[in-house]
Amino acid sequence: MAERVEALFRALKERIVVIDGAMGTMLQSYGLGEAAFRGERFADHPWELRGNNDILSLTQPELVAEVHRKYLEAGADIIETNTFSATSIAQADFGTEGLVHEINFEGARIAREVADAFEPIRFVAGAIGPTNQTATLSPDVNRPAFRKVTFDALVAAYREAVDGLVAGGVDLLLVETIFDTLNAKAAIYAIERYFAETGRRLPVILSGTISDASGRTLSGQTTEAFYNSIRHARPLAVGLNCALGAAQLRPYIAELARISETYVSVYPNAGLPNAFGGYDQTPEEMADLIGEFAREGFVNLVGGCCGTTEAHIRAIAEAVRGLPPRKIPQIDRKLRLSGLEPLNIGKDTLFVNVGERTNVTGSARFRKLIKGGDYEIALEVARQQVENGAQIIDVNMDEGMLDAEAAMT
Repeated sequence: MAERVEALFRALKERIVVIDGAMGTMLQSYGLGEAAFRGERFADHPWELRGNNDILSLTQPELVAEVHRKYLEAGADIIETNTFSATSIAQADFGTEGLVHEINFEGARIAREVADAFEPIRFVAGAIGPTNQTATLSPDVNRPAFRKVTFDALVAAYREAVDGLVAGGVDLLLVETIFDTLNAKAAIYAIERYFAETGRRLPVILSGTISDASGRTLSGQTTEAFYNSIRHARPLAVGLNCALGAAQLRPYIAELARISETYVSVYPNAGLPNAFGGYDQTPEEMADLIGEFAREGFVNLVGGCCGTTEAHIRAIAEAVRGLPPRKIPQIDRKLRLSGLEPLNIGKDTLFVNVGERTNVTGSARFRKLIKGGDYEIALEVARQQVENGAQIIDVNMDEGMLDAEAAMT
């Protein structure tokens, strides 16, 4: 593994590295029915399995291997494991949460076996999706404080996936399609715990998703706020994928290229979905756009997401061949914070306002509200601080007669 990781580092210094395209799009092209998803092993499974692409690593491993092979033949340097939804949280929708380690292990093993048959050296990224739950947003508009999943549950789910991926032979971990940064932080924490407990460390790529023309993730962050939130993980690369096509992603990938202290990746959808949910952008059209990204010095890794096939990857690989990779810029040292917006504090920053009224030891009113469980009114105290110009809010629940952890959460 160490030799392959070193080879990946060398490749990133020398050229633009190509990631594969959509696994789901390729698998859908086979027109698989329920019986194919079940295979012999799950013929009597009580839940419907069609649509659970990850289970195909157990029931149709030859098809998964064929997709990997097609992408490698098209020029991909990195293939992603067929494990986008292979967490206990996502697999619970199919009643297969007990198979998570095996799904991740087999997904990695299949990809490893295919990649090792190619020269020059190719790499396997363990794909870790966002799950189908969000730790930041409530699924119930009538209960804004409700969460269907906890941070600790996400950490446990991600850790199980990481165990299987690494055991199966991946070279790096790819946390992708990040629509909720708190979910991503749970993934980062799970990965770091794995590294600390096993003594093994792999490169990590973190890829966010700008949801629409607002330029924000689903949980509300701008590109720079997202970057500030995850830069502490010191990833090999930070990037954007999914939701938008290359044309729509252009301003956000340009911003990321300007501010990122590490490599930058992008693998957009094949344009925007049509009225039927399909994607119409041709390989040539997509490759032209990504070729522009490369010529303007935006990217170090490129590939495709929803709607892309081996034809798209072949065209993209050709479009960036021979073009120099983005040079990592020298970034001024600053304190980089974020909420929904970034806050960067450097040597030339003027006075920064810190709101101190959301503090149970400094505000008798706030303390009374928290002790009485009047959190909605207490939130108004915070809102007033922001409206009055606070750029940072000091939230302190440390008081002897208060369950500080419960009050904070």
